[in-house]
Amino acid sequence: MIRVINTAYRSDKRRLSAILLFVMGLLVSMGNVKGQQKLKLWYKQPSGEVWENALPVGNGRLGAMVYGNVNMETIQLNESSVWTGSPNHNDNTLALDSLPRLRKLIFDGKQKEAEKLANRTIVSTGSNGQMFQPVGSLHLAFAGHENYTEYYRELNIENAIATTTYKVDGVIYKRQILASFPDQVIAVQLTASKPGQISFTAFYSTPQPKVKINTDPSGRLSIAGTVMDHEGVPGKVKFKGIAEIKNSGGTISSTDTSVVVKNANSATIYISIASNFNSYTDLSGDQNERAERFLHKLFSKKFETILQDHTVAYQNYFNRVKLDLGTTEAAKLPTDQRLRNFNSIDDPSFVTLYYQYGRYLLISSSQPGGQPANLQGIWNNQIRPPWDSKYTININAEMNYWPAEKTNLAELHEPFLQMVKEMAVMGKQTAKEMYGARGWMAHHNTDIWRSTGAVDGAFWGVWSQGGGWTSQHLWEHYLYNGNKEYLASVYPVLKGAATFYVDYLIEHPKYHWMVVNPDMSPENAPAAHQGSSLDAGTTMTNQIVFDVFSSTIRAAEILNLDKEFSDTLKQMRSRLAPMQIGQFSQLQEWLDDIDDPADHHRHISHLYGLFPSNQISPYYTPGLYSAAKNTLLQRGDISTGWSMGWKVNWWAKLLDGNHAYKLIKNQLTPVVMSNGNGGSYNNLFDAHPPFQIDGNFGCTSGITEMLMQSSDASLHLLPALADVWQRRGKISGLRARGGFEVLSLEWKEGKVVKAIIQSNLGGNLRLRVPNAMKIEGGILNKAKGENPNPFYALEKIPEPVVSKKADLSFPALKKTFLYDIPTQPNKTYTLIFTN
Repeated sequence: MIRVINTAYRSDKRRLSAILLFVMGLLVSMGNVKGQQKLKLWYKQPSGEVWENALPVGNGRLGAMVYGNVNMETIQLNESSVWTGSPNHNDNTLALDSLPRLRKLIFDGKQKEAEKLANRTIVSTGSNGQMFQPVGSLHLAFAGHENYTEYYRELNIENAIATTTYKVDGVIYKRQILASFPDQVIAVQLTASKPGQISFTAFYSTPQPKVKINTDPSGRLSIAGTVMDHEGVPGKVKFKGIAEIKNSGGTISSTDTSVVVKNANSATIYISIASNFNSYTDLSGDQNERAERFLHKLFSKKFETILQDHTVAYQNYFNRVKLDLGTTEAAKLPTDQRLRNFNSIDDPSFVTLYYQYGRYLLISSSQPGGQPANLQGIWNNQIRPPWDSKYTININAEMNYWPAEKTNLAELHEPFLQMVKEMAVMGKQTAKEMYGARGWMAHHNTDIWRSTGAVDGAFWGVWSQGGGWTSQHLWEHYLYNGNKEYLASVYPVLKGAATFYVDYLIEHPKYHWMVVNPDMSPENAPAAHQGSSLDAGTTMTNQIVFDVFSSTIRAAEILNLDKEFSDTLKQMRSRLAPMQIGQFSQLQEWLDDIDDPADHHRHISHLYGLFPSNQISPYYTPGLYSAAKNTLLQRGDISTGWSMGWKVNWWAKLLDGNHAYKLIKNQLTPVVMSNGNGGSYNNLFDAHPPFQIDGNFGCTSGITEMLMQSSDASLHLLPALADVWQRRGKISGLRARGGFEVLSLEWKEGKVVKAIIQSNLGGNLRLRVPNAMKIEGGILNKAKGENPNPFYALEKIPEPVVSKKADLSFPALKKTFLYDIPTQPNKTYTLIFTN
């Protein structure tokens, strides 16, 4: 059945006006073909059938992958709450009774036997976590467009718009696609250089099994469905997608499952998607009403207005940070060619593009009030995605948010912080039922339902520090904003994470330290354990518990709360295992000195203390610094994408910018040339492989750490500047702890020539720089003693236990200059180079 909906030809004057606007827009969009505008990903060929060639747009709730194919465009669609399952708990209630036996087996060195027991009594017997799934794809079929010339497609990350242009039979066609932040729809604008040339058929496809696709009498194309059941949890998320087409000229007709546009001058498609998801405990929303409401609010708007509002909202975040590392002729090439060439030529602006792309992806996949960016951000085309595309909280989900505070996207941290608060609610039951403990905890994975049980098998799932690590993001947010009301609001979550460890720690019968048992160093197993990961008191866990206790103690002191509880934490903290330096001069991963220097495992979890924590410092713990460096050298550089992203941060914290840059080069290697070891896809998505978005965010964080650090008792400018960036550069807009913002940082020949820093909270600004500086309008004093600014306070790190076989060489650090500047709230301070 075919229904004709309307016919609406415009006057010649209107057609001429539309053509002039088209040509002007085309000239602007094509300006990058010769490389004039650097913050674009652009290509001379379509994506074909390769999802990782498509370009991502998103507004935190909706995600779309734009293929840019000519005669059959595909726009693959996601909505952040379309997950399998429904509210559920996945705790294994057999855990509590088995805990004494499990601990004894591990203390007795019978790890493999303990792992078998844990698989039965710790790991969930129900859901291993639910899956983030695609809604489907909208396809636009353009008959007669098989033979085309002058093809070009781009993703402009300065305004968050994907554009495709090409020529067929003398007509230039243009497509613009965006995920509107204020209007909450995907908008697609189709134009041509001549009137009456826009003809296409629109239809949906989907891998979802319980879906209905149809058109309504007004010619709108809809997709409606309910998610799958998964691992015994009934699927109860209902979703609705509506594609509505507004044409200028021509006709619109429809069949039962498609909409046909013929001979239009232009056409705009609005895609609205919504679900019944209200929260992790509530599915009482009306997906139909929501999808209709988004459309109703904007359908009277012109695309130009939607575009303008979208750009303003997006640039409110994106324009806060600007980076200039210089440029070369290499910048004139398409993005895929730059990726292939990067390791053999000088292309500094490609690093700038990659850095800002990480910020673009975070803005596009994580917005206040929504879901956090998951393992694939907000972009997934598989009904059963790798690792369920959920939240792996033994590194990956945390890495997603490393750039948030320091690259001036603090509001985008909110979805993750909210998830931590919600896990704290769910994790109380897990702590009590599985471990007989107060407080709250989580294992190594969670999902939209905030499940906190152990999943995937004991080898991975027994790890119990998901709550401890994620809680530190709440504390980090405070260190940047200094808001005591906020701190008071999250203090119960910090206290709950600490309380769990108060109850769960147990004395080690051999070493007499307080340790977590069962424990593991995530996903790694020493040969001495016969292939089992299970152990007691691993280094990473000890570091996390140290941080949890320390941040809770400090928060309680700031808020003048819980003195007795703080005293308990201090006493227990003093009994934690110190870090140890082993026989190979390495930082030990386990309590026993059983590290293998030939182990190149992707997880180097015991370097948590170096980053994102600050327990290992070149200035204050030189022995641990050297041991951490030896560990990194022994593990090697090549690994999965996210692991290389973490290594960029580690080498930056070790003040070795050249080694950090080497890891960036490894990451910016095409997947086809990486031999399965990390790298990047043509659309610059990080490759584990397969695609995981954490490596993108990890690299953006690491590049920031190369240029500025604020975790080691001072605001350190150019701590790890790579030699290739020495000549000149500039960055603006970075945030530091204590409410400081680096409004501008300029350097030449590796020296800071000018720095403008705003103090939002006041207090002492301790500044570490590679060269002597002077301050405009005042006297710059050399720093003395400990930094009195409480946001820069360092915890005293226990002396490490050092093997007699260790041969440590302490770091020869470059000379730096350390200054103290007393600052006032909301005032700006300018420092300039002095000979």
